[in-house]
Amino acid sequence: MRVMSAGDGYKYLLRTVAAADGDRSLSTPLTRYYAEAGTPPGQWLGSGLPGLGDGRLTAGDEVSEAQLQLLIGMGRDPLTGDPLGLAFPAYKSMAERVEARTADLDPELGPAERGRLVAQIEAEEAERASRRAVAGFDFTFSIPKSASALWAVADAGTQSLIGEAHHAAVAEVVAFMEREVAATRTGATAADGAVAQVDVTGLIATAFDHFDSRAGDPHLHTHVVISNKVQTVLDGKWRSLDGRPMHAAVVALSELHEAVFADRMTRTFGVEWEARDMGRDRNPAWAITSVPEELVAEFSTRARHIDAATDDLIAGYVDKHGRRPSPATIMKLRAQATLTTRPEKQVRSLAELTEAWRTRATSLLGKDATAWARGVTENPEALLLRADDIPLDVIAELGGTVVETVGEKRSTWRRWNLMAEASRQSMGWRFASMEDREAIVGMIADAAENESLRLAPPELSSSPAAFRRVDGTSVFRPKHSTVFSSTVLLEAEDQLLNRAHTLTGPTVAVEVVEKITGKPDTEGRVLGEDQAQALAKIAVSGRVLDVLVGPAGAGKTTAMSALRRAWEKQHGPGSVIGLAPSAVAAKVLGDDLGIDTENTAKWWQNHLLHGETFQAGQLVIIDEASLAGTLSLDRITHLAAQAGAKVLLVGDYGQLQSVDAGGSFGMLVADRDDAPELIDAHRFVHKWEKTASLDLRHGRTEVIDIYLDHDRVHEGDGEEMIDAAYRAWQADRAAGLSSVLIAETREDVTALNARARADLILAGKIKPGREAELAEGTSAGVGDTIITRRNDRRLRTSNGRDWVRNGESWTITGLREDGSATIRKTGRRFGASIVLPAAYLAEHVDLG
Repeated sequence: MRVMSAGDGYKYLLRTVAAADGDRSLSTPLTRYYAEAGTPPGQWLGSGLPGLGDGRLTAGDEVSEAQLQLLIGMGRDPLTGDPLGLAFPAYKSMAERVEARTADLDPELGPAERGRLVAQIEAEEAERASRRAVAGFDFTFSIPKSASALWAVADAGTQSLIGEAHHAAVAEVVAFMEREVAATRTGATAADGAVAQVDVTGLIATAFDHFDSRAGDPHLHTHVVISNKVQTVLDGKWRSLDGRPMHAAVVALSELHEAVFADRMTRTFGVEWEARDMGRDRNPAWAITSVPEELVAEFSTRARHIDAATDDLIAGYVDKHGRRPSPATIMKLRAQATLTTRPEKQVRSLAELTEAWRTRATSLLGKDATAWARGVTENPEALLLRADDIPLDVIAELGGTVVETVGEKRSTWRRWNLMAEASRQSMGWRFASMEDREAIVGMIADAAENESLRLAPPELSSSPAAFRRVDGTSVFRPKHSTVFSSTVLLEAEDQLLNRAHTLTGPTVAVEVVEKITGKPDTEGRVLGEDQAQALAKIAVSGRVLDVLVGPAGAGKTTAMSALRRAWEKQHGPGSVIGLAPSAVAAKVLGDDLGIDTENTAKWWQNHLLHGETFQAGQLVIIDEASLAGTLSLDRITHLAAQAGAKVLLVGDYGQLQSVDAGGSFGMLVADRDDAPELIDAHRFVHKWEKTASLDLRHGRTEVIDIYLDHDRVHEGDGEEMIDAAYRAWQADRAAGLSSVLIAETREDVTALNARARADLILAGKIKPGREAELAEGTSAGVGDTIITRRNDRRLRTSNGRDWVRNGESWTITGLREDGSATIRKTGRRFGASIVLPAAYLAEHVDLG
């Protein structure tokens, strides 16, 4: 889902639409537009349509650009142009706004001063352009890749049936959204704008089908753009959708759509489904059993396009020079192909696309792809389940599994989290209808709620009938908003709070603390006032479990280093040890403080296997503590308390939270009025940014305007922003800066890495030669930066002091004939090296 702004943000939906006439409905075959260059026109969808244009719009009617502009661009009735409640403000183009403001400038200004003011006006108007009303929500419904591969090569009749299954699944999930998600708010208050969440007559949506990915691979998906304008059942007034449930339900809706589509495919073709491992850090993907993963991979990567373009360049070289290029030249040609095949979205007909897809699939399968698809879809009638086929004890058991699974990743959850996991747990079943699946998913979620601990208080009084929904719930409490947790997590939190209040832990004498804080360290650093106060609080508190809070750049490392010196002066050398949630963070902590460190999971494993434990008087520093899970912290601090040691949690509650069920660090900080906190940020060049970063950390959203005013926020569609980010990163590199490029998806990261490597090769920064195959279909050679993605203590430096950690950056210094690579830490010209086997490179290494 992406949020759509008012104005002209809707236009991307129309870029590929074929110029075909006539209406179509959800039942119209996609193949009607088989020969047209582009995608089918959009169509109207949703049970809120009768409220528009005196009821003249019905589901399946074609969407015109003028209608889309009125509804999404302006917040008006797409037929009559009347405002739907409060219409959106009129948004002029940026050129019009700049022209209007520059016309008021003093004509006596000199060229330089006038140019400066015009540039300032342009920057201000660019910032204002991003502050627009929410016009709607674009939900992209995609079918699984295996189904897209089958659809791509099947005959026209089968393609049509797969398209119908997709459209029917989309319509059923949109109807589910109307029943369970869609709502508006009414009743003004000073606190949050409304007190009652009330029902709406339905959603108003437009659906646009797309056939392929930007790379030209088969990717059947539909953009369902849901208008933010809805009609209230209570009084018939037009209001805005309540955006909170729209965001909260996204994952659950995605899981439900995949399951409903799979049911329809099985009902139509009798196909079976299986869960396939998608590799590191990825959830399993459900795929049609008889569609091989090799075909899915063929249609899932740009590497094939790069290979083809490279072959063309090699052929051209041979024609020109009369000989095959050397390996070094081929590497340069491939780099050139990588850059030239960065695809722009091309508008092609389904007929043209299908012909190309069938050719590629036939080559891979070794048989006619269309005949193969016919065999895949010719199956005996499948056994389908009704809701009453599932025993109640199985539902209850799955409810417990759902709670256990959700509880591993979350400390609290709501109905939508349980619904998403209930859909995953029941994905292996095929149901006879949407009603049957919805009933079972709901029953599993009900069972999970019963297994959960309800944190939201009950309603203290009943509401009048006028203020109750059809299901009897009060409009003064948002649907599915009850917060749940588990007794296991709450008991762990209680134990952590108890240890934070227990004052029997080891301490450091005040005079020792004063001696350390009063003089510079070996590097001449003197503690700031906030650092000295925090160190003293921790050292003398006697708390078994203590905290140190500080935003990035506040000097936590300097404070911890001084604390280590004070602690070891009182309790002896080696009395301070370190832990962190990741191996890389643990190593950084060890290098910074000069202490023994380990990651928390490995330390716990050592405790279970070898009896490793803490000693009386020790200080156990757990860095990046906001990333540590609650249950992990409970286990470790329990052992420390038993041994007579003290645990110090160091981190920032305003930064990333734990991947596992977490939040304990913030809870422990909030529980105290005197939590040691570093407040002076040191890393920022600009004074405004130091203040703004702290405001942002505390959730003061008005500070975003300050970032806009300093040209720190840029907008555009996804491809434009990826290009802009890449160019900024490239400029930083050229200026000799160390810069990080961040993207939203693994696919974007892989493409950006490949692009960066190609540019570096062509610039002569990476020398052409032998290459090693990496994960994600990329390659690397001598001089390339890589990132290792799996801890492996067996892969050690020649001196045995270091080993390969997940998330570490390295430079390849040599490649061997057996495919292994010699690597050294990035940024170091000398030092110990490690040899990575070819298998590790292929499975656990990315470009960096």
